[in-house]
Amino acid sequence: MTLSQSSRRSQLNESQSQAVHAPIGPLLVLAGAGTGKTRVVITRIAHLVHKGARPSRILAVTFTNKAAKEMLSRAGSLLGKKSGDKPEISTIHSLCVRVLRRHARKMSYPERFAIIDRGEQESAARKVLRELKIAETTLQPAELINRISRWKSAAVRPDGAFAALAADADDSWSLAAAGYRRYQQSLKLAGAVDFDDLLLVVDDLFLTHEAVRREEAARFDHILVDEYQDTSGIQERIVAALARGHKSLCVVGDDDQSIYAWRGAQVSHILEFANRWPGATIVRLEENYRSTPEIIHAANQLIACNVRRHAKTLIASARSGPPPVIVQAQDENDEASRVVSEVESRIHEGEVLPNEAVILMRTGDQTRVFEQELRRRGIPYELIGSHSFFDRREVKDVMAFLRLLVDRDDGMALARVVNVPPRGMSAQTILKARDAATAAGHSLWRELVTSRDAGRLPPAAVNGVALLEQMLGEPGTATASAGDRLRTLLERIDYRSYLQQEYDDPQEQEARWNSVDELIGALHVHEREQQQRHDCAQTIRDFLDELVLDVTEAERFRDNVPRGKVLRLMTLHAAKGLEFDCVWMVGLEEGLLPHHRSIADGLQAIAEERRLCYVGVTRAKKRLTLSLCLTRMKWGKSRPCRPSRFLYELTGQADKFCEAAPSQAAALPGPAGRKQKIYKKKTAPK
Repeated sequence: MTLSQSSRRSQLNESQSQAVHAPIGPLLVLAGAGTGKTRVVITRIAHLVHKGARPSRILAVTFTNKAAKEMLSRAGSLLGKKSGDKPEISTIHSLCVRVLRRHARKMSYPERFAIIDRGEQESAARKVLRELKIAETTLQPAELINRISRWKSAAVRPDGAFAALAADADDSWSLAAAGYRRYQQSLKLAGAVDFDDLLLVVDDLFLTHEAVRREEAARFDHILVDEYQDTSGIQERIVAALARGHKSLCVVGDDDQSIYAWRGAQVSHILEFANRWPGATIVRLEENYRSTPEIIHAANQLIACNVRRHAKTLIASARSGPPPVIVQAQDENDEASRVVSEVESRIHEGEVLPNEAVILMRTGDQTRVFEQELRRRGIPYELIGSHSFFDRREVKDVMAFLRLLVDRDDGMALARVVNVPPRGMSAQTILKARDAATAAGHSLWRELVTSRDAGRLPPAAVNGVALLEQMLGEPGTATASAGDRLRTLLERIDYRSYLQQEYDDPQEQEARWNSVDELIGALHVHEREQQQRHDCAQTIRDFLDELVLDVTEAERFRDNVPRGKVLRLMTLHAAKGLEFDCVWMVGLEEGLLPHHRSIADGLQAIAEERRLCYVGVTRAKKRLTLSLCLTRMKWGKSRPCRPSRFLYELTGQADKFCEAAPSQAAALPGPAGRKQKIYKKKTAPK
C-alpha cells in the first residue's frame, strides 16, 4: 500500500478520522454539505484493506455511475494496487444487473434479458392503454410510467397496487393499477426489464430464494453506501439483505440534503438508522471546506427551521467574504435583467470565471426569460439537464442494432429498427406481426420468419426480412471485434446515407453521424478495458448493460456533465453535488420556492423544499445572491408575489413570516449589505 496509515490520518480532520477508524459494525456518517464525505468513504476503504480486508470483498454503493467511476479511480490511486483485486464500486442498479444476470432464470427471465429505456417504456405503456381502451386524455403513457415507477420504488407489486391506493385517489389511479399489471406482463413476455425492475426483481429474488440471498451476501465482508439519504425503500431493503449477516455497513449522507422524495427517496432511512441497526456508531462531519462563513451562517439558520433532522451545525473553514445579497425585481423580466447584468459585470471585471457562475431556479420553465436576456447580451451559456446525448434518435437506433446483434428475439429493439433504413416493412405489417407474436407467445423475429416461410408476408416484407437476416449475420459467431462488428453492420445497412436522406442540413447530418461514431468509439474503448476477457457477444452485452444504465440515469436524473467553460443555468435538483464560486438563486417567492404543490401538501413537503433551498445555498463558495419578484405574469395577468418564507429564515427572522398576512414586512439584507424592507403589498405595481 502506497499510503501509510499515519499519512492518511494527517489528511483528515478529527471527525473524518473518527469516521475512517470507527469499529467494524453499523456506522452512520452524517456528512454536511462540503465536509469531504467522498474522501472519508475512500479512506475508510483503504483503512479496511490495511486491517486485512480483501479489496474485492468490499462493496461501495454510489448514487450515479459518474460518482462510481470517480470513486473507483480515487480508490485505485489510494490503494496503489496493480492487481485485479479491487473494491466493487457501483450504483445499486449496476449491482442488481450483475445479480440478475447470474440468477435470471430463477425469476423466469432469460439470461440475455433486455433493459429498456424510457422511450421503450412509453411505447409499451401506450400499447397497454390502447389494449385497455383507456384514452390518453384520461391517462397518458408518461404518467402511467411515472405511477408504475412510484409503486416499484415503494416495493409495491402489481397485485398490491389496488390495495396501495389512497382513499381519495381518483379513477385514473385505478386505471393505472390495471395498466401496471398489463405492463409487467408485456415486459415479461418480451424478456425485458425496465430500470425499476432491476431492483424489484432482485428484491423478489432475495425474498423467494433465501439461498441466493445468502450466496450474494457472502460475496462481501463490508458494505459502504454513499448518499444514503437518497435511498428508496426497495434500495434500502436490498442493501440490508446483503449486510444482514456481517453488519459491517457504513452509510454516509446528509438528511439536510434529502431532496428526492418525488423519486421514492425516504429520509427516514437516515433519520432512523440507529433504530434499524442497534449499536450503530454515529459520527458527524461539520467542518465545511467549500463556503464562506457568511454563506454557511445563512444556511445554518435556514435548515435549523426543519424540526425532524439530525442536529448538526456547519462550521466554515474558508476565509470571510461578502454577505448574501437579496435583490428585489418588479417582475420576471426585470429579475432576469438585474441578475444577468450583475453576472455580466462580474465576469467582465474578472471577479468570476464564466464556468464558476450559475443561475439556479426551482423549475425548468423559469429559464426562458434568462435565456432571452443572455442571448440579447451575447453571453454564452449552457442549460444543464435540458437534453441528453442518449435522447438522440440515431443513438437509440444504434443501441437497438447492438441489441439485435446478440439477441434477435429482442422484440422492442427489432420493432424500432426493423424498417430502418426502409426495407419494405410497412407499419401495418409490423403491427400485425407484433399482435400475432403476442397471441402465440413468441418473439416478433420468430413471427416474421414464420410468416415469411408460410407465405403470409407481402413480397416487399419478405425481402425485408431476408435482407435484415443477412445483415445481422449469425449472432456471437463473428471473430471480429465488437466495435468492428457494429461498424460493419452500419456499413451494410448504409446507415450514414439514411441519415443524409432524413436530414437536409449538412451540419446536422454530420452532427448525427458524429454521435454514431462516438458510440462506436465507446464500444472499442470498452472492449480494450475488458482485455479480451469475454467473447464478442458477451462484450456487447456488458457494454449494453453499462450504456443503458447511463441512458436511464441521464433520463431520470439529468446527471449531465457541464461541457463548456460558460455560465450555467440549471434547476436546484440538477445542481446537487456541484459547487460554484458565485451563485444566483432566483424566484424566491411563495409558490415557487417553496413550490405551491408543496405548500398544499403540508409540513413534510415544505421541509423538503427547505432542504432544496439549503442545497442551493450551499452550492455557493464565495458569493450568493437571492432574487425575487414583486409581481409575475400568471394566466396572462400581472399578479403580486409574496417573498419566500425561506428568505426570512435565511436571515434569522423566521418569526416575522406571517403566512396569513401577505403585507407583513421584514428587514432583510439588501445590496452591499444594506438593510432593506421586503415590499409591502401596497407598493407592488398595479
